This record gives sequence, structure tokens and C-alpha cells, in this order.
Amino acid sequence: MKDFYDNVSTECSKLVTQRYSTSFSLGTRLLSNSIRSHIYNIYGFVRFADEIVDSFHSYNKKELFERFVDDLNHSLKDQISLNPILNSFQRTVLKCNIDKELIDAFLKSMEQDLKKKKYESLKEYNDYIYGSADVVGLMCLKVFVSGDNDNYNKLKPYAMSLGSAFQKVNFLRDLNDDYKKLNRVYFPGIDYGSFDEDAKKNIMIDIEKDFDKALKGIYMLPNNSKFGVYAAYKYYKRLLIKLHKTSYLQIKNKRVRVPNYQKVDVLARSYVRYRLNIL
Repeated sequence: MKDFYDNVSTECSKLVTQRYSTSFSLGTRLLSNSIRSHIYNIYGFVRFADEIVDSFHSYNKKELFERFVDDLNHSLKDQISLNPILNSFQRTVLKCNIDKELIDAFLKSMEQDLKKKKYESLKEYNDYIYGSADVVGLMCLKVFVSGDNDNYNKLKPYAMSLGSAFQKVNFLRDLNDDYKKLNRVYFPGIDYGSFDEDAKKNIMIDIEKDFDKALKGIYMLPNNSKFGVYAAYKYYKRLLIKLHKTSYLQIKNKRVRVPNYQKVDVLARSYVRYRLNIL
């Protein structure tokens, strides 16, 4: 019966992925069957932690977060949880040998969102991005390499760059919502009032560097994940292009989106490159 419950738990993580992020869900569907469920399990975990600190404003978020972390630690020790999202995640952690340091770093950044509203220094900013994004990329990389530690260590810096690029694009896209709804500004040395075209340009130059490095690693990924990760990369690049064409004033006042028809175009072009072995 535990197997049945484990399967139900993974279905819950899959449902969370589908409901919260159509883009991530689409990218996950492009991965090999052998690893897809593990990526759903990782996403379900990080999504729920993020929801606690970002969305549950009518509740004691600090208390909810501490309870979530406590339940997680019990699940990792006992190898079971009555929270199906944590149950599915602990199975992936065990199966794919995901380091506890990665999980702890992620939780540290999520905890920062409970109290910190502005990042003054580059170190604070980079530390937050490492915990909120880079380590999620590393968790996924653990799944992709299927226990090959040499390959993991070789690809680790590229996975971190991809995580950083995705997170920085999110910060830029969500500048309006982060400030007006959560009173947060992540970019160091920049507040909502001082954000202008020069600030936007410098942020985009930094993101492009991360993307350029990440692409080298995508080409070296195992076949079980190369297509899905490349499609996600191209989607975020398309979003970055749209942000580049959007004035800083518009970014400050609305959330920039990529229409569904453009997402389909990204998928189709990525698939052609994959089938022609251009990746």
C-alpha cells in the first residue's frame, strides 16, 4: 500500500506543477519518462515553500514555514510524510542522493523572504539567488546525471548559471508585483524609484552572461534532459527579448508575459534542433 500512496503523492506534485506553472510543466513533459516524476517532486516542494512566504498573507507565515520545515525534516528522517508533497520530495531526495546542503540553502533563502525587503550588497543578492534558484538547478541536475558524480561536478557551474539567469529574469519581469504586493526589491543598489533604462540595461547584460555560460552546459547534458532544459532556456530567452523591447516604465507598471502561441513556437523550434542533433 505504501507504493500506492507514493504514486498518489507524485501525482499531487505533478498537479501542483501543472496548476502553478504551465511553462515549467511543459518543459518537464519534454524530459525522459525515467526522470520526469522526480522533477515534478522537486517543483512541488519548492512551489509550496515559496507559496508560504509569498502568498499566505492572512496567516502566520513564519509559523507555517517553521512547521513546513519541521515536517520536511521528519519526512527525510522517517522516509514518509502524510503531506503528499513532502512524501514525494523525500523519495526523490533519497533516490537521487540530493545533498541536504542544497535543501538547507533553499530554505534559508525562502526564510529571508519572510523578513528581508531589500538587498543592499552584491553578496546578499548572490547568496539569495544561490539559495532560491541555483540549488534548485543543482537538485534537478542530480536527477539528470543519475548518480554520475563526475558528470554532476562537471556540469554544476553551468546549472547554477542557468538557475541564476532564470531567477534574474523573474526578478525583472516581476518588478512591479514584487514591489507593490510584497514591498520587495531584489536588485542591489536599485530601488523601485531609481529603476530606469540604464539600470534595466545593466541587469540585462548580467543576465546575458549567465545565459551564455548556461548554454554550454546544456549541450553537455544527458539525452534524458537536454531537450526539456533547452526548451526552458529558449522560453526564458524569449522572455528576456520581450523585456528588452519593453520600456523600463512599462516593466514598473505591468508583468510582461510571453503569449501561448510564442511558447508553442519556442517548443517547435527547439524540437527541430533536437531532432537534427544540433543541440
